[in-house]
Amino acid sequence: MFPHTEEHPFNHLIDTLKDGDRKYFNPQKLNDARYNKLPLSIRVLLEAAIRKCDGFYVKEEDVHNILDWSEQQNVAEVPFPPARVLLQDFTGIPAMVDLAAMRDAVTKHGVDPGLVNPVCPTDLIVDHSLQIDLNKCAIQNAPNPGGGDSQSQGPPSRPSPARPTPRRGSQCGGERGSCSKGGCSDSPAIAVQQIENTPLLCPFHLQPVSETCNHTFLTFFLRLSLFPLKWCSKAFKNVNVVPPDVGAVHQLNLEYLSRVVQESQGFIYPDSVVGTDSHTTMINGLGILGWGVGGIESEAVMLGQPISLTLPQVVGCRLVGSVNILATSIDIVLGITKHLRQAGIAGKFVEFFGPGVSQLSVPDRTTIANMCPEYNAIVSFFPVDHVTLQHFKQTNFTEEKLELLEAYLKAVKLFRNYEDSSEDPQYSEVIEINLSSMVPHVSGPKRPQDRVAVSSMKEDFQSCLNEKVGFKGFHISKEKQESLVPFLHDGQEYELAHGSVVIAAVISCTNNCNPSVMLTAGLLAKKAVEAGLIVKPYIRTSLAPGSGMVTHYLNTSGVLPYLSQLGFEVIGYGCATCVGNTAPLPETVSEAIKEGDLVACGVLSGNRHFEGRLCDCVRANYLASPPLVVAYAIAGTVSINFEKEPLGVTSEGKEVYLRDVWPTREEVQQIEQDKVISSIFTELRARREKGNTFWNNLECPESVVFPWDPKSTYIRSPSFFNKLCKEVQPPQSIENAHALLFLGDKVTTDHISPAGSIARVSAAARYLLSKRLTPREFNSYGARRGNDAVMTRGTFASIKLQNRFIGKPGPKTVHIPSGQTLDVFEAVERYQRDGVPLIILAGKQYGSGNSRDWAAKGPYLLGVRAVIAESFEKMHKNHLVGMGIAPLQFLPGQSADSLELCGKEKFTITLPEDLSPKQMLTVKTSSGKTFSVTTLFDNEMDVAFYRHGGLLRYVARTML
Repeated sequence: MFPHTEEHPFNHLIDTLKDGDRKYFNPQKLNDARYNKLPLSIRVLLEAAIRKCDGFYVKEEDVHNILDWSEQQNVAEVPFPPARVLLQDFTGIPAMVDLAAMRDAVTKHGVDPGLVNPVCPTDLIVDHSLQIDLNKCAIQNAPNPGGGDSQSQGPPSRPSPARPTPRRGSQCGGERGSCSKGGCSDSPAIAVQQIENTPLLCPFHLQPVSETCNHTFLTFFLRLSLFPLKWCSKAFKNVNVVPPDVGAVHQLNLEYLSRVVQESQGFIYPDSVVGTDSHTTMINGLGILGWGVGGIESEAVMLGQPISLTLPQVVGCRLVGSVNILATSIDIVLGITKHLRQAGIAGKFVEFFGPGVSQLSVPDRTTIANMCPEYNAIVSFFPVDHVTLQHFKQTNFTEEKLELLEAYLKAVKLFRNYEDSSEDPQYSEVIEINLSSMVPHVSGPKRPQDRVAVSSMKEDFQSCLNEKVGFKGFHISKEKQESLVPFLHDGQEYELAHGSVVIAAVISCTNNCNPSVMLTAGLLAKKAVEAGLIVKPYIRTSLAPGSGMVTHYLNTSGVLPYLSQLGFEVIGYGCATCVGNTAPLPETVSEAIKEGDLVACGVLSGNRHFEGRLCDCVRANYLASPPLVVAYAIAGTVSINFEKEPLGVTSEGKEVYLRDVWPTREEVQQIEQDKVISSIFTELRARREKGNTFWNNLECPESVVFPWDPKSTYIRSPSFFNKLCKEVQPPQSIENAHALLFLGDKVTTDHISPAGSIARVSAAARYLLSKRLTPREFNSYGARRGNDAVMTRGTFASIKLQNRFIGKPGPKTVHIPSGQTLDVFEAVERYQRDGVPLIILAGKQYGSGNSRDWAAKGPYLLGVRAVIAESFEKMHKNHLVGMGIAPLQFLPGQSADSLELCGKEKFTITLPEDLSPKQMLTVKTSSGKTFSVTTLFDNEMDVAFYRHGGLLRYVARTML
């Protein structure tokens, strides 16, 4: 954990608290006035550099550069060794698969595989990603949906819908006993997460299964999906695997894993974390420095290497004014997001200060901190203050822990009094935001940055219908804008129009850390049900809380049954709708949308809603607070003015307006005070310690190397370590390469490596069919991230990919030697057969969007040697380097168009043996054109990774 204190270059800074038992490195003993002027987030970086200074990964020069932040910001490259790593299932499984494969690789060279272990403490959360295949069927008949206090009063239960007719020959439950369908016992087609007292349905027949089928199916599912994680929990040191049925990664990080102050080997120091999810930034609301990284970077940290970053500028965000009583924390979040996005703070830290901060609860702060990836800041940091301490008193922190926390943070000046301006540090720049200016908004219809005041929603949607196709336009002709398409659903006739809501989802990623917002949604549902309002049954509604804590307080506050009455039933814990894990809409709904060429809408309380992400036939998607999701679901349309038009009409013909059912701020605060208490966190601890029955009973061997199953289509040993040798070869020039793809601006990681369902006509589908799986059993790309054969075939498989070789969206490209149009993977197979290296041409912001390691791993395994783009999203650029792909940037003002490249030339890029950061390289084409590009290697470590063929091979070689 620490260098030997006798040899430590900063051992003179070691201090002790009053009790004399706890040691810590005290930067104040530097006796340098610059320390008191540093932003508090930079003080955390400084402490970590001091504590971990070993002369190799962290040097004394790095410490002095951080201390000299005012001069070195945006200049010096510094290391940051975080206190821990946080993994979720989608990226955690591939990371563990990589480490298992690394054990195999070093074993072949006679090295003890047991040496391959995480050095940095690592938490892996099993519950994160859920695929919704069923809704409004399994949960509504539960006597006590969601668990918790079964005495909570709720509305009378609605009649259960008719069960679907079983497929011919089905034997689910009933007199025949267990399910005989082969897939039911052989293939985990969906993520199964049974809620207490809820009948489990066979995912193939949609019928209740008997106990026999229940155990057979779940045992097989757990073995295939959870067996590798159970093995990791036993085989690897320094890995804590949180079992299923406890909570999603973001929520557990806040509720259970956060420490604020860590203790190890007799030393105390600030908690900090990097996680394989963009929502890791949520933790900054607790005063814990942390941000999201890719799976590749997280593996580096796990193996002992610090994160390398350019010493960031820190924007001080001064909050003043009072919060509008009608505004939710989401309105505040989106308001601040808009201000910061307009301020141009990409790649910077944001640190909040000013008297307005004290008005924000810790849940408010974590919700705000969660959104910082949307304005491209690294973190949005809220230093610990008295509000934070008060919050911890309601959680699992003991009085002794709180006293230690407060004493330590004050000793190293990491504690804030926001009312005292004399404590304000110096910032790179200051932005002032008045909280009283925040009014309710939604974002959409295609991008999170396009905010729309709720009061202007109807007019804005109408404008979108009129505008040309673009981020704010659908170009619907005037004569078709009033189209009404009738359809039947469960024997009853309904009508769809432009603006009709067909998906309404309250999901986990953004809002469930904030009890006030969720309680507002629940109280709104309660009042709406009591007023006689309903949600139309064809709307796909769902509620995916961040953890059992959310379900608990919704239930104990008495609002969960009302949400269920409106169709917002708990479907499980994790990411679902916003990552595309939604089953197709009812066929009659889809047909009506297509018949009328309607702009149907989805409304969700997440932070991602790119066009086509939720469902191919849903073109308009809006981000909204949970209560507004419920409100728009009841209204059935986004084309509504809540001030002038009723939310709905009761069966008696009474008009009910939103203002009639919207709860007051006082109501919400009273419920929050009464229900969101320490017992909730006690419940979480009990669930964590009890564990999951299936997890506890799941057996796996005690082997040092992983027992790969050659029949598995979920987990496969990746080929990253093929032909690994001890010696490092000099950089090989890229000669006569073809462009696999010719892309435009803003190609996202979703375009490069989709996480949603696997299309039946895709290369990945053909592979799975060859393994005798049915389309029902394909699952999603995210679920199969442990199988490189699926993921390489899924690379560039997005239906929204715009390849200029083709001229229309789709996962196609031109095989240049033959001129044939092929699936991307088919073209790659031909290029690999002929030994042709590949590059990618792109425009601005290549790799934007969610962190996704397979967006770099996939191209690497496809044979892509370099990406030439006008600009890169920084995290994705780092991933490319980490996989041994060269990120090359056109010179300022140049692009493929300005250089008159058609993309079908052959490209030769000469790489010198003494490759260095930011080096200029020459690219020659077969057409005779020559142009220069800049290598985006930030430092010598990047160059080392590239020379070794990527981070994984670099780490494996150091062990050889």
